[in-house]
Parts: sequence; C-alpha cells; structure tokens
Amino acid sequence: MTATTARPALMGSAIPGGGRRRRKHRLMDNVTGWAFVLPASVIVFGLSIFPAVWALILSFQDWNGFSEATFVGGANYTRLVTDADFWAAVQHTLVYTVMFVPASVLLGLFLAVALNRKIRFIGIYRTAIFVPFVASAAATGILSTYLFDSQYGLVNNVLRVLGLPQPGWLMDPNQAMIVIAIMSLWGQAAFTTVIYLAALQDVPKELTEAAAIDGASSWQTFWRVVWPELAPVSVFVGVWQTIGAIQLFDLVYTTTRGGPMNATQTMVYYIWDQAFHVLDFGYGSAVAYVLFVVTLLITLGIVIYSRRTDSGAF
Repeated sequence: MTATTARPALMGSAIPGGGRRRRKHRLMDNVTGWAFVLPASVIVFGLSIFPAVWALILSFQDWNGFSEATFVGGANYTRLVTDADFWAAVQHTLVYTVMFVPASVLLGLFLAVALNRKIRFIGIYRTAIFVPFVASAAATGILSTYLFDSQYGLVNNVLRVLGLPQPGWLMDPNQAMIVIAIMSLWGQAAFTTVIYLAALQDVPKELTEAAAIDGASSWQTFWRVVWPELAPVSVFVGVWQTIGAIQLFDLVYTTTRGGPMNATQTMVYYIWDQAFHVLDFGYGSAVAYVLFVVTLLITLGIVIYSRRTDSGAF
C-alpha cells in the first residue's frame, strides 16, 4: 500500500518541467485576477484616496482655486476655534442628529415588527415602505417644498381650510430643521425597517415558541427574547444612521440652502459653502478633515464598546 501511494508522487516529481509549469499557471492566475481588479482599483483610488490626500494637503494651504496655493501651516485649523459660523453648523448638525437617529431607529423597528407578519399583500406593503428610500434627494426636496411651503404648501392649505394657524415651516428658523428631520425620516426609515425585518426573520422560532409555552405574553416575548437577538443590529443601525446624519447635505441643498438665517446649515453644507461658494478651498478642506476625525472617533468608540460588551455588532 505504501508503494501504491508513493508511486503517483514519484511519477509527478519525475515529470520534467512540472514545477515550472505550475509556477507559470499560478503567475497567469495572478495576472488574470489583477486584470479584473485593476479597473475598479483605479476608480477607487481616483475617486476616494487621491482626493482625500489632496484635501489633506489643501487643508494646510490658502487657495481659491485659481491663484497659486500658499502654505499657511495650521492656520486653517486654528481659525476653526474662533469661527462662530462653524460652531453654529456643528450645533445644527447635533440637533438634527439627536432628532433623526433615535426616531429613525424606533420607527424602523416598529415598522419591521408590523411587517413581520403573514398577511395578505404583505409584499406590497413592504415594497411601499421601501419606495421612499430609493427616491432621489432632489425628489425628496421638491416634495418637502410642496408640502411645507408657508404660502402654497399642502399642509398649510389644509390648516387654512380647518381654520387653524399656519406655521412658517421651512421659512421659520425655529421650525426648518424639524421639517428637514421629518423628511429625512420619511426617506431613511425604510433602511432601518429593511435591516430590522431581516434580523427579525433570523430570530430562531424555537426561542419564541418556548417563550409562548412558558406563558410569556407577546410583549414579554419581544422584550425578553427577541430584543436581545436584535442588539447587534441596533448597534449597527445606530452607527450607520449617526454617520449619515452627520453627513447631511443633499436635502438641505435642495430645500433651504442652509437658510433661513443659516438655521439649517450643517457641517457638510458649511464645507460646500466655504469651498465652492466662498472659494476658500484650504479652509473647507480643514473643516472636512475635522468632520472625518469626528466620524472616525465615533465609529471607533462604538466598535470598542460593542466588542467589550460582546454585543457582536462588529
């Protein structure tokens, strides 16, 4: 039996040029693999890595996009400390995040539980919930203006017919950010709904059936059995929605353009305004890197907390 098993190996090693042929095939496989990956790698480098490095260099310069750039060291970052408009944008972003993130998570969980049922036309209901998520920011902005315009908006027209006072909505500095949060919730809650719905369908039925046999109510089953299974998903959704809230731009751009009286000017919109409106690319790049560091620290903090508490989200 030893001679039989040793013969193929001996015959394989005796084939002249066998090792050279295998190395050639391995080289061809590597070349073929890189040939498939290279176009995507070039796109990724050209659209993400290169602009990131260039923005970092610009953050230490004074450049308006036309004249020659001047190196100013950390002056752009020092300017952030005393820039009242920057801190106002930070405050607006925090207010929006506090309003949007918990509401999107809770609403997504509620809708997912409601859609995790075997009822007629459930596929239509699930599709209808997801439709706002695929709508463009421009469409959402137009819809926001149509609904909440202070003079011709549908909401105020209904209130006018009912004889009720008509708020200023997007024209009121105290209400504009609330409207932005509501319309963001209308579009983004579908994402959390889909994630939670997938997680609910992965909860082992044995656990819920055992809880029912033990006499647990529907609320007790959800809170004591289902909710712990959803903890990793909740952490992921919270982090994702927080990062998205910090990077809010498109809905602000298509509705208020940061107004009224800069009441809806978020950090990303402030970056755009400084770079492409004021043409202060160096300062805009510095603000962008501050936002990057803040986002990175939030993500790392959540990841570390998740691993220490063994929630399994990351």
